[in-house]
Amino acid sequence: MGGWHDGRGRLWLATGSGTGSGDEAGGGGPRAPLPLEIAASYRARTRGLLGRDGVEGALLLTPASSVHTFRMRFAIDVAYLDRRLNVLAVHTMRPNRLGRPRLRSRHVLEAEVGAMAAWGLRPGTRLTVET
Repeated sequence: MGGWHDGRGRLWLATGSGTGSGDEAGGGGPRAPLPLEIAASYRARTRGLLGRDGVEGALLLTPASSVHTFRMRFAIDVAYLDRRLNVLAVHTMRPNRLGRPRLRSRHVLEAEVGAMAAWGLRPGTRLTVET
C-alpha cells in the first residue's frame, strides 16, 4: 500500500472485527466510516497530535513503527498496524511517554483514549482506508 499522501480519508473496520460479530445490533465496530487524517510526510508525522486538545476520528501515521506522547495534552489510544492494515497491538499512552517500536509495524493509528475500545478495535482487526 504505497503512495500515501497527507490529507483526509475515511477509516473502515472490517465487518465482524472487534468484540462482536459486526452484523448484529451492538456488534463490534462502527457501522459508518470514521473520519481519518493521514500523516505521510515527515513534517506531518512529526507534528502528529501535538498542540491539539483532541482528534475527531483517528490519525494514521505512515510509515511508522513507534510513537511518543511528549508534550501532548491528552492520553491517546495507539494501534500498531502491519503493511496490510491488520492491527498488531493496541495500547493506551498517557502524555510524556515513549512507545517501543513494534517489529512488524508499518503504520500507527492514533485516537482519543477509549475510542478504539468503543470501536471494537483489537489485535487481528483488519482496517480499510479510503482516501
